[in-house]
Amino acid sequence: MTLGSHITPLSRNYIEKADVVFVAASNNIVEQWVQGMNDDVRSLQQYYSEGTSRMITYRKMVDVIMCEVRAGKKVCGAFYGHPGVFAWAPHESIKQARKEGYKAHMEAGVSAEDCLYADLGIDPGKYGCTHLEATQFMFRNKTFDPTSYLILWQVGIAGDKSLTKFSTPAKYRQVLVDLLLKTYSKDFEIILYECAVLPIEKTVIKKIKLIELVHAELSLKTTVVFPPYEKSVLNNDMIKMIENL
Repeated sequence: MTLGSHITPLSRNYIEKADVVFVAASNNIVEQWVQGMNDDVRSLQQYYSEGTSRMITYRKMVDVIMCEVRAGKKVCGAFYGHPGVFAWAPHESIKQARKEGYKAHMEAGVSAEDCLYADLGIDPGKYGCTHLEATQFMFRNKTFDPTSYLILWQVGIAGDKSLTKFSTPAKYRQVLVDLLLKTYSKDFEIILYECAVLPIEKTVIKKIKLIELVHAELSLKTTVVFPPYEKSVLNNDMIKMIENL
């Protein structure tokens, strides 16, 4: 996630040894950094445009990657963060390549989720965590446990069914907040989080009340964290059952 520090030696080796590298980064500085590792680095960011469905964008990415694979080249896709987290194109590229008989695999990376745990001091094993994309949470009747953390991703585009927007208006977020108010109080303290992508950037950790989320300043990177709202209850029957085994 953070330029220069969150890349494994093996991932760097794949980038350096590839015939062609397709890079999807969050900014030009990251792309320029990758260009220093290989002579043939091609940006995938050009396929993004507001008003165009992201699924069209992702399919174009897969098409250009597969074109070079079919040409017999060693191809590397360099996606910032973890290539399998909130990234459709890497999964689909690997799926298509394997279907056509090519060898393909995904190398693990550091995701925004990993940074979140470190920056906020959260141990997912203590209370448990439910991770949901905000629009899916709104549209798909997703359930969660209020005794654990609820982590909502891509809240800045919550409610965008078209997959064409880079942001959604406050009225969309109001619908999301109204849904959340069925579980949480309006004054419940939540956390806006953004991990640093460049070493010179500062991690964003901002605490606000749930009701303030409607008009909060959000970006595509903003993740919203809901701490445990209720205390969990011991299952004494289960405990006794185990003790009597």
